[in-house]
Amino acid sequence: MADDKSELIRLLEAELDVIESGGYGSPAGQPGQEKPMFYHSLACINHWLVPGHEPECHDDCVLLPWVPEQHKSEALPCHFIPLNPSGDTVKSIEQKGSRERMEEEVKRWLRATIKKLKEEQASGLPEVKY
Repeated sequence: MADDKSELIRLLEAELDVIESGGYGSPAGQPGQEKPMFYHSLACINHWLVPGHEPECHDDCVLLPWVPEQHKSEALPCHFIPLNPSGDTVKSIEQKGSRERMEEEVKRWLRATIKKLKEEQASGLPEVKY
């Protein structure tokens, strides 16, 4: 289990690096064409484009444990992860048109989640469902 948690921590840290380096911004020459959060993500490989395969989320997505049960069947369930105590999600912040705020909330959530996972790993606590 420690190996699973270590891998999850590495994936979430890599995702944080992608966001911090502008990985979900506009592609060169296409202003206003930002990629959806977590799309083609290291943390959610289920959205990578595979020829002949729909870009959908599957039960093995590493972000699903944080998605509320009622949103797990959504096309982009990771957009429904509560990012803060107010319950803001990628979806709710995007609807308000605040890309910068959404990215900041996702980064904050990733940092807090990574910290919690590292603390659990260090203390030897068993895996818990999020």
